[in-house]
Amino acid sequence: MTEAILILEDGTEYRGHSFGAESSAAGEVVFNTGMVGYVESLTDPSYTGQILTLTYPLIGNYGVPAQTSEHGLPGSFESDRIHITALIVSGYSKDYSHWNAVQSLGDWLESENIPALTGIDTRALTKRLREKGTMLGKVVFREDVEFYDPNQENLISRVSIKEPTVYNKSGGPGIVVIDCGAKSNIMRSLIRRGCRVVRVPCDFDFSGLDYDGVLISNGPGDPKMCAETVASVKKCLDQEVPTFGICLGNQILALAAGADTYKLKYGHRSQNQPCLKEGSKRCYITPQNHGYAVDTDSLPEGWESWFTNINDDTNEGIRHVAKPFMSVQFHPEHTPGPVDTRFLFDLFLERIKK
Repeated sequence: MTEAILILEDGTEYRGHSFGAESSAAGEVVFNTGMVGYVESLTDPSYTGQILTLTYPLIGNYGVPAQTSEHGLPGSFESDRIHITALIVSGYSKDYSHWNAVQSLGDWLESENIPALTGIDTRALTKRLREKGTMLGKVVFREDVEFYDPNQENLISRVSIKEPTVYNKSGGPGIVVIDCGAKSNIMRSLIRRGCRVVRVPCDFDFSGLDYDGVLISNGPGDPKMCAETVASVKKCLDQEVPTFGICLGNQILALAAGADTYKLKYGHRSQNQPCLKEGSKRCYITPQNHGYAVDTDSLPEGWESWFTNINDDTNEGIRHVAKPFMSVQFHPEHTPGPVDTRFLFDLFLERIKK
C-alpha cells in the first residue's frame, strides 16, 4: 500500500496507507461514530466537501452492494455517487463477505477517484477534533494541495438536481421536495406513502406547480449560503403551505421564519443521538449528519422548539404553534440508522389532509 499523510490545518499529521484513489484532496475533517452504514454515508450529499473519519475500527468487511433502481431512484445508495472528499479509517478489510456485495470498498472508492487512508489512529484524531473543533485538512500523496473550506461556498447548488423530476406520477397528494442534496430515502419514504413527488432544484420557482405540501431536504454546508432557497421557503410560510424540513431543511425553515443559525464545534454525525420531545419524557434515538444548528433563543413569536438533543441541549427541531410548519434536525428517513422517527412523514401528511 502507498503511504500518504493526513495534515490538519493546525499542523498535526497522521500517516496512513492508501486503499482508494492515490490522489491528493482537501476539505473539512469530520467524524462519524456509527458502527455500520458506510455505503449510505458515503453517498449522502450532505458530506460534500468533507474528509470523513469513521471511528468504528473495522470498515469494509461487508463490501459494497450492486447499484439497483427503485422508482427511478438508487435502490441501495442515497445518491448516484460518492460525495465525500476523502475517507479515513483505522482498519480496512479488503476481504468482504455479504450476500449482495459485488465489490470491495477500496475498489469502489478508486473507481470514483476518492482517496482513502487506513492505519490512522482515528481515536486520537477524533479526540483532537472534539477538543479543538472541526478543522480543515488535506490528504497528501506525491503532490501537495491547498487547504479548502467548503463552508465558504453555496454547496447545495453543486449537489441539487438541475431539472424538476417527478416520481410516482399517478399518486397523491403532491409533495414538492426542494432538493438541497436530498437523500434518496426521503423520496422513497414519500412514495411508499402514496405521494406524487416533485423533486425540484434548490433555486427553482415552483409556485406555478400543482402541489399540496413542501419538504425541504437535507444538504451540505452553511444554511446562510442558501439565500434563494430561504426566500422560496419564506413564500411558503406566507401562503401557509404545509412545510416539513429535514436536517439542513430545519435550519433553512428557521432562517425563513426569522430565526438564526450557528456552527457547532464539531457537529453531530452518528446513528445514536438521543432527542427529547419537548413537553414530554419521550426520547428518540436518531441518526444525524450536520455541522450547523438552529439558535432556539432566536425563534420568533409563534414558533417553538420541538426536539432537543440530550447530549448538548442543542435544537433538534422546530414547529409553529398554530400553522402547518415543522422540521427536525435529525433524519427520520434513516438509511443508515434507527427507524424510530419515520412516523414524522405520516404526521406531515396528516397536516396536509386537514
